[in-house]
This record gives sequence, structure tokens and C-alpha cells, in this order.
Amino acid sequence: MDYRRVIPCLDVKDGRLVKGINFVELRDVGDPAENAAVYSEAGADELVFLDITATIENRKTLLDAVKRTVERITVPLTVGGGIRNCQSIGELLDVGVSKVSINTAAVHNPDLVKEAVSEFGSEKITIAIDTFSNLQLPSGFEVIINGGTKGTGMDAVEWAKKVEDLGAGAILPTSMDADGTQAGYDIPMTKAISSAVKVPIIASGGAGKLEHLYQAIAEGGADAVLVASIAHFGTYTIKQMKEYLAERGIPVKL
Repeated sequence: MDYRRVIPCLDVKDGRLVKGINFVELRDVGDPAENAAVYSEAGADELVFLDITATIENRKTLLDAVKRTVERITVPLTVGGGIRNCQSIGELLDVGVSKVSINTAAVHNPDLVKEAVSEFGSEKITIAIDTFSNLQLPSGFEVIINGGTKGTGMDAVEWAKKVEDLGAGAILPTSMDADGTQAGYDIPMTKAISSAVKVPIIASGGAGKLEHLYQAIAEGGADAVLVASIAHFGTYTIKQMKEYLAERGIPVKL
């Protein structure tokens, strides 16, 4: 059975869990390891840990915060933020991380994707693509890097196809337009990318209602949904999210 996954996302700044809107206005939500433990216990399929200022601050991911998180959970953890080379990927996998998510470094050096896949296997390498609406581009979506601060002029769908060719095991597209708004995922962007590639797509940015999770999968073609605000602020439990999807005919692990 090919289950659709519900994945809480832990945005981490200075070792603390935060949540913002459109990548800014960050609020402190607590300790990432404690929150991760709760989600793991509550039935999350996986977790994503993003050190959101690592790239801007030109440093590696905070390994101690990652390690504390891994020790508290029983589900796979994907970590992103500040990953620039195979050495930093190896360090993360050594502390028990299941997969890594690469964004800015892959844009600067696409060969890194190929190298990482060859060294660690495609299932360990997820490529995160932050997007922003840009009607000048064929797909209407531009790749944004450096924690959402810098445009690239690259078409998001073309980039998704390229990283798939380079061997990436999954793609995590986040809509900066929708991030934190709780107004719903960017379905046209998610669908544009999911239709262009065969690797699993993790929809991200904008979930506010249970209906949004269903739309990302049924209309956007996503294989998994990333949730943040609706989980962190207690709007819905993981169980409620999964039961809703199951009722709508989406296969989930209950």
C-alpha cells in the first residue's frame, strides 16, 4: 500500500522552534526536541527539521539540536539548512538523521546532488525548492534561495526536473507566497512540479484547514504534506489530520 504521509515541520532558529509568515515574523514555539517527541508519539509518519538561518549565517546545521531531536523520536527525520557538502551530510547521517534536505547549495553547485546521491543513495537526498510567483517564467514560479531572501531567475519546474535527473530521491517545494498564511497550499505550483517529475513530492507552505491537506494530495499530486502552524498551535492533532484524509479516501497509516 502506498500511504500518503503527514510530516510536521520544525523550523529552528538559534536552537529554538519558531514559526513565521512568508518566512518572516518568527514566533518562538518551544524546544524542537520536545515538540518532535510529541509528534513522534502522536503518529507523525516522519519529521522535517530545518535550521532556517544556517545558510544566511554561513554556518553548518546545529548538530547538538539535531542530535537531541533524533534521540527523542522513533520516526525518520529529514534535516536541512546550511548543508554545503558531502561531509556535512555524512555528519548528519552519523548522528541518526534519515535524510537530508538541500536547497541553496544545490542551486550553486548542482554536482553536489550527483555526488551526494552517489555517496549516500538517492533515498537519503531530498531537494527543497522555495518558490515565489513570477509570471515572467514559463511555469510562473521562481526558485528562491538563501532562506527566502534571494531570487535566482530559475524556473522552479525546470529545476525540479533537473534535480530529478541528478538523482534526488524526493522534492520538497515550499511556496513563499503561502507559507504561514494558513490559507492553503499553493496547489498550481505543487501540481506543476508533481506533474513534471516522478519522484515523491512533499507539499509545503500554507496549511490551515484539514481540507488543505486533502487538496494538496488529491489536486496537487503530493505524496506527503508538511504541516507546521496547524500542528504547533494545536489547531488539529496528527490523528485528526489522518482520520480526515482516510475519510476522504486517501490511504494513510492510522
